[in-house]
Amino acid sequence: MTSTGSERIRGHAVVVQPDDGPSYWQPVPASGHADPRLYPANTRFDGLSMGYQTIAAGGHVREHSHGAQVELQICFRGRGHVVVDGVRHPLVPGTACFLGYDVKHEIVNDGDEELVMLWVITPPGLEEFFRTIGRARAAGEPAPPPFPRPDDVVAIERGMGMNDTRAWPTGGASDADDLDR
Repeated sequence: MTSTGSERIRGHAVVVQPDDGPSYWQPVPASGHADPRLYPANTRFDGLSMGYQTIAAGGHVREHSHGAQVELQICFRGRGHVVVDGVRHPLVPGTACFLGYDVKHEIVNDGDEELVMLWVITPPGLEEFFRTIGRARAAGEPAPPPFPRPDDVVAIERGMGMNDTRAWPTGGASDADDLDR
């Protein structure tokens, strides 16, 4: 960090309460919502961002990797599993994952309650992805009916440094199938 950058954050602190800050409903197959809490616009620090992702019961985050970002994930509510480079691991409160560059990963909520993950990513940008594909959410409002990802989601992912994602195969599973969840 440059001296100019370090001066921007010297003496600067941010405390965000659970229902403060942006929140975005997420499309299928994850559904649920994403809640960025600490990000460059409020911290003045361009080195990382942090937030929570709530994955609906039966939902999942599609396999992907980050070509130029490192991600930390910590499960603190719910149960499911995470697949990291093809290896399945239990996901329970307290499970922590370090995901370096180009590590393929997906999160599956195979439980009957919400799965909540804390994420930290460096450099930042995941908060913009959630905003771009999601819909604005107010704290405490009921979940909307499941909705599809944008048609250009793979292009959005590539533009934000995500790799190894793919559109649903033709003739296979689709957003319409996921909407029936």
